[in-house]
Amino acid sequence: MSEVEESLLDEFCDALWLEDGLARNTLTSYRSDLLKFTQWLRRKNSKSLLETRQQDIEGYLAHQVLVAKDRARTTSRELSSLKRFFRYELRQGKIKADPTLLIEAPKLPRSLPKSLTEDDVESLLDAPEIENPLGVRDKTMLETLYAGGLRVSELVGLKIPQVSLDMGVVRVLGKGAKERLVPLGEEALTWIRRYLDEARPELLKGKASDALFVTARGRPMTRQGFWYLLHRYCARAGLAKTISPHTLRHAFATHMLNHGADLRVVQLLLGHADISTTQIYTHVARERLKQLHAKHHPRG
Repeated sequence: MSEVEESLLDEFCDALWLEDGLARNTLTSYRSDLLKFTQWLRRKNSKSLLETRQQDIEGYLAHQVLVAKDRARTTSRELSSLKRFFRYELRQGKIKADPTLLIEAPKLPRSLPKSLTEDDVESLLDAPEIENPLGVRDKTMLETLYAGGLRVSELVGLKIPQVSLDMGVVRVLGKGAKERLVPLGEEALTWIRRYLDEARPELLKGKASDALFVTARGRPMTRQGFWYLLHRYCARAGLAKTISPHTLRHAFATHMLNHGADLRVVQLLLGHADISTTQIYTHVARERLKQLHAKHHPRG
């Protein structure tokens, strides 16, 4: 890739970061998609990025589906990256027409998020051994994740000043650097108090840190570290399902709706900008309600 194209991608990613405050992983994904297309375009059509035409993009997407065997969701994401890039370049006056304008994204099958039953969650929350500081920390992290419906990045990124034990809430910094207040409930708050009083000082061993959750070496907990812990506790709890931290977020939303929470309230708690993102959980909850009806109603 030429220095000019390298500079174009740098400028585009910087603009995304400034405009939307996107996370580093998201920016890396955009850059990776654009880099793959740029390399293919140079190799296949001997063109530079700003010389792209509609047929080039259609050819690339066809190649990704037929040769690279990309799934519809991956192709849709790649097209989304290209659309955003060329719209930006059009605004900057570096191209005269958007080559993605007439290209439609592939229709995606509506997939329901994986969730856990309330019994599954109870088993998972009871899995840590709370006789030692690490077990208390892990128990507290699981309780906080489920109680607040947090993203794993939000959980591991929590700082001490973001937690108000008196008010019973945490101040969460979500996507796009948007803040929201999330109530946690007495169970999670009880464990946070115990963790702060007993476990955290032992883990820090006198070191200074503003991170709420720290490792045995006194460093802030990482996303990868929490993933490892979660998998270990899933196995200990006897859960056969493949579970990610996001699965607990799905469980939070589904269980809230099953117990009568308003969809708008769940939207606010999850930090979704658009309620349509939250609405998919109503389908999960509805299936659960159907099962309960069939099991317990005399005419079910």
